[in-house]
Amino acid sequence: MNASTQLRAALQQPGMRIAPGAYDAITARLIQQAGYPLVYMTGAGTSASLGYPDYGLITQTEMVDKAAILARSVNIPVISDADTGYGNELNVTRTVHEFESRGVAGIHIEDQVAPKRCGHLDGKEIEPLPRYLSKIRAACAARRHPDFYIIARTDSRASMGLDEAVERANAALAEGADMAFIEAPQSHEEVVSIPRRVNGPCLLNIVQGGKTPVTDLRDVQQMGYKLAILPGVLLRTAVIAFDEVLADIMQEHIVPERLNRYSPHQSFQRFGADEWDEVRARFAQHEQPAVRTA
Repeated sequence: MNASTQLRAALQQPGMRIAPGAYDAITARLIQQAGYPLVYMTGAGTSASLGYPDYGLITQTEMVDKAAILARSVNIPVISDADTGYGNELNVTRTVHEFESRGVAGIHIEDQVAPKRCGHLDGKEIEPLPRYLSKIRAACAARRHPDFYIIARTDSRASMGLDEAVERANAALAEGADMAFIEAPQSHEEVVSIPRRVNGPCLLNIVQGGKTPVTDLRDVQQMGYKLAILPGVLLRTAVIAFDEVLADIMQEHIVPERLNRYSPHQSFQRFGADEWDEVRARFAQHEQPAVRTA
């Protein structure tokens, strides 16, 4: 099944889907192996993996290349951050084509002025609504497969208030977007009110330490959200673990014993060794053994 069709079918089922954030093939595969139905490619995590903060420094081609790696590494749909669409209507059209051609199931496009910033940082600038809607229209028209999923993100809550954010979300849905993403609501009451005020499916971005109160995912589902993303959950976990291991080695001059519980063979197995061994066995069965020389 086409990845976009798979995504659309998942989001049409009752209840809410949860998509942890991945920034490379390792994290994407771990999400799939843990049983999640979707992978979310985080822009902040991807920026960090390339050595940059989430300040709009990553190009469209860098994001597309990363998303392609994730999409070919898993058998579940990948939704990718596509920032501002990387320009005007022409750029947005190409952005949709590039992500879609790599097997990505859907993207979200936001209304920040480029260069954008992380949605939970201060100092974001918002583009006029007509310009934003023209990009949403272009994105919806550009999809070659009707199921390619377009999520309209608005960052206007921070500077313009929740009423403006809801108006923008509804306007984007009216132009053909499949889902609304109001970034960084600032209270529990706002989080509760968004699905009631928006005329379509809603996404909630859960960022630990961000502007939105951390909420029990069971409560988020009861509020009526269809998708919850956790962009930084694996990156933060990894950084904490890396810092601890590196500090232990620096101080003790011994590799921590706990790492011995996870062998190289286990690592190879989790990232496709069995599949490649099967290919080798199928096609090398008549191969002559190597000749050893003295």
